Amino acid sequence: MKVMAATAASVKPFSPEETQRILHYLQQPAVFLNMTCGWPVLHWSAEHLSGCLGDKPVRFRLGRKEETNAPLFETQCSYVEAKLAQFLSWTQGQAGADVGPFCDYPYSEYWAYADYKYIAMLFQDQPSMFEDVKWSEFGFEGRNGRESTLWIGTKGANTPCHLDSYGCNLVLQVQGQKRWHLFPPDDTSKLFPTRIPYEESSVFSQVDVLHPDLRRFPAFQGARAHTVTLLPGQVLYVPRHWWHYVESVDPITVSVNSWIELDGDDVARVSEAVTKAVVCALKSTPSDDNTDKWLNPTEEGIASHNENMQYVNLAVRACAQTQRSAYHSKLTQHPKDTRSVKRDSSRQVRSDDDSVESAPVSSPFGPNLIPVHCQQEDSLDTREIRSKEPASGVRLHQGKHKHSPGLTHCRPCDCGDGNTEESEDCLESRQPIITTNDLLDCLVHPDIIARVTELLLKRHRGSHRTTTSLQL
Repeated sequence: MKVMAATAASVKPFSPEETQRILHYLQQPAVFLNMTCGWPVLHWSAEHLSGCLGDKPVRFRLGRKEETNAPLFETQCSYVEAKLAQFLSWTQGQAGADVGPFCDYPYSEYWAYADYKYIAMLFQDQPSMFEDVKWSEFGFEGRNGRESTLWIGTKGANTPCHLDSYGCNLVLQVQGQKRWHLFPPDDTSKLFPTRIPYEESSVFSQVDVLHPDLRRFPAFQGARAHTVTLLPGQVLYVPRHWWHYVESVDPITVSVNSWIELDGDDVARVSEAVTKAVVCALKSTPSDDNTDKWLNPTEEGIASHNENMQYVNLAVRACAQTQRSAYHSKLTQHPKDTRSVKRDSSRQVRSDDDSVESAPVSSPFGPNLIPVHCQQEDSLDTREIRSKEPASGVRLHQGKHKHSPGLTHCRPCDCGDGNTEESEDCLESRQPIITTNDLLDCLVHPDIIARVTELLLKRHRGSHRTTTSLQL
């Protein structure tokens, strides 16, 4: 029986090659089952990791357990550095136990999240642990924990709704359960994107997707939510540019993810470079309304405009070079081979023998691959109910967050003359004041940045052709 059990654990429903073909053709989020049997990382409970890390401090983000109608961004959270053992004692409520800096944050009022922890840095003195994560079984040869991040949280810990500018995402749930709320790229306008707070490669939503303020964001009613609760051992595939809000639903959760590079990332890097240059230029300029915490704590600091423009130029040249290489490679392909150039996780061009397009995938869904379906009708009903709930907590924050934080509204003018017609001055005072953040929401809107990126690359190609012809 033991031999049979070991054999069953080693046999996966999809080979690495089959998994690559499936990932290439998937157009929606999906959950892989029975693909991680035998992975040592499944033993990475918070208790186990506490023993591995010992006295090494880990940074935690803390947020209040309260319902609002606005996202709780990372700039609004508190932060502590503590040992995992102190974190565990805090969650267990042990009287007299050493909870370190958590003593200032009652467990009943706060959640805690050790998020975005790069395993390569966390376990740099224990590199053997990298091998516990085996993304190679998903067809990404050589990819393991070194290219992954670790997430440890308590119930209620969450990541604000956002999309990642680069690549796609594979997420393994190790301990506890996490609930994912995903929205397709086509719903971007309904999610009201913003780059404040600014974080490279993350576009945040202004909507609290669990408790939306539909008076401020009525278009969100049309967003198509895809919701799934991820269980230990399961792997979620998040396609490129899918919005997602993630929350821990168990007392302690542990997960590991890896962002997989895609061909389109070269263009995305240009867009991100342009965005950074514009945001930093406007937000670092002293003004009456530039007093907010606009830089995400994950960013190391504010780069100078010279540095940002160097980044723009480097990104444009690198992207143009990649596009030229792909074009020349396509010209040298066999006439019958019109497929586009594909690259593996290390950015190397795949050969004809290992191309994921060598065999079509009809319908990969089944007992070992479950699609994350759209929950639009249910989520719409839920949103309407929540927006009408008489709960005092919700009502209080509906009024508090009625208007955009970046859009300052004047109070109604008291004309006092009894006239039913309002004066021009009174009407003018009712008009909202456009702030720097309002301006940025327009200037660095994903649609605008995409067009600017296109124009920059076109301009560079024209300059390159001119320079080349002059040299000839």
